[in-house]
Amino acid sequence: MKINKIIRTGLILIILSSNIACDQISKKLVRQKINYYEQVQLVSSYVTLTKVENSGAFLGLGDSLPQWIKLIVLKILPLLAIAYAIIFLLTKDNLSWLTLLGISFLIGGGTGNLFDRLIYGSVTDFLHMDFIIFHTGVFNMADVSVMTGMFILLGEFYLKKKSDLKTI
Repeated sequence: MKINKIIRTGLILIILSSNIACDQISKKLVRQKINYYEQVQLVSSYVTLTKVENSGAFLGLGDSLPQWIKLIVLKILPLLAIAYAIIFLLTKDNLSWLTLLGISFLIGGGTGNLFDRLIYGSVTDFLHMDFIIFHTGVFNMADVSVMTGMFILLGEFYLKKKSDLKTI
């Protein structure tokens, strides 16, 4: 049982570290190699790199809030949420592997963006997709981690609900 907990904790740390490292390395490269608002085409005009700094939350929401509110909403609350999620993840032994994976991706992505806010005062975003009928705002790898974590958790919830319905 103790070895399983060590393996479980090790896997959680590997997933967290991988998410944070992927995010921070990609942002560092973008900061060094791409100018602000410069567009670098990766896949024709469908996937481009465009370096922007986001001092708000998702898609710049909250950018114009007073500094003290931004401090609470964009730094203190996320720090508390990440701390709680890490404690939850490491202390709850009855979580499924999908739940562990989903929460780990959420923590990894949240930590990557929180690190930017604390160190740089804003989050570096750089990826943009435009598939004519569908396009995104500019985002980063931490955002991909957060969205991946959410999809994993929602998928597990959907599969569990579907399974529960079969047993009724």
